[in-house]
Amino acid sequence: MSSAGESPFSGHMVCVRWMFSFDRCVRVVKMAADSITPLQQMVSSCSGALITSVFVTPLDVIKIRLQAQRTPFPKGKCFVYCNGLMDHICVCENGNSKAWYKPRGHFSSTLDAFIKIIRVEGIKSLWSGLPPTLVMAVPATVMYFTCYDQLCTALRLRMGDQDDKAPLLAGAIARAGSATLISPLELIRTKLQSERQSYRELSSVIRSSVQTEGWLALWRGLGPTLLRDVPFSALYWYNYEKGKAWLCRYRSSEPTVTITFIAGAVSGSIASIVTLPFDVVKTRRQVDLGELQAKSLSTQASSLTYNVMKRIVRESGVKGLFAGFMPRLIKVAPACAIMISSYEFGKTFFRKRNQEKKMRVLTLQTSST
Repeated sequence: MSSAGESPFSGHMVCVRWMFSFDRCVRVVKMAADSITPLQQMVSSCSGALITSVFVTPLDVIKIRLQAQRTPFPKGKCFVYCNGLMDHICVCENGNSKAWYKPRGHFSSTLDAFIKIIRVEGIKSLWSGLPPTLVMAVPATVMYFTCYDQLCTALRLRMGDQDDKAPLLAGAIARAGSATLISPLELIRTKLQSERQSYRELSSVIRSSVQTEGWLALWRGLGPTLLRDVPFSALYWYNYEKGKAWLCRYRSSEPTVTITFIAGAVSGSIASIVTLPFDVVKTRRQVDLGELQAKSLSTQASSLTYNVMKRIVRESGVKGLFAGFMPRLIKVAPACAIMISSYEFGKTFFRKRNQEKKMRVLTLQTSST
């Protein structure tokens, strides 16, 4: 019986609050039991980045060879090459017969190109242009995935009943942070690729840019990157977590490599379709910037995302903002699937290893007592 001053529903409300508190405690305990260290998350993401690069790079190398065969790249022309982790801008040079993007022989199809490249140039040619990108891609990927996991865990504990939105926020924040930190390195990489110069010459160019334009000159081009990558990351992680949970319920099992692979491919496809216009703008801006730098011209004309978007619409119509739909989908879906399944596999490995280590410690403590 409730006392005279108490509401008859007060006991029920206390019980409900206690149940919510208990449920939250259970989630906290479960996360603590399943957690792995940040160093183990870094190792898992690094392994995933390397595996993704090994699998996806040959696809883009073959695609560029076929493109160069149909429409030869003139001197000073730029194209964007991707190893599954990030874009890599290349400036064409005539007279260099050893350039990896110049086809040797005629390719009739993707399979024919794959076979002829291995037979004539060796299997290593399928990974041409990979090493320079990995210098920056692997650290950026490690930073991004580790930050996402840490943020997502912290947000889930603080968002209560809205914790299913945590991947959306964590993905956006992690991508914005990693893209901002890595942006100066991307600017340096673009300059090195667009014009042959020593590191001493490059440092003097960067120093003069900072003196004339301020420190923000190191983050030139960050806007288009964030416009594409932040929405992509938010959509990707939200759909991935939802898809993985649904597949686990459907198959009545814990997350497996197959489940994470399917969820990663589907969520990557959805995110790539939604953010395609921003990808077109970023790619156009990268190419324009590289070509202007190669010709030692001013880069101010292509510095604004809005101007690039207007130019694309004026030249090709609104459909120009959705150019390259199928190639992007074919490239992004397997890259996302391979990266996330490799990453989750690494985390599962370390999680089991940590649990086995705890069990051995408990066994030793029990036997000693």
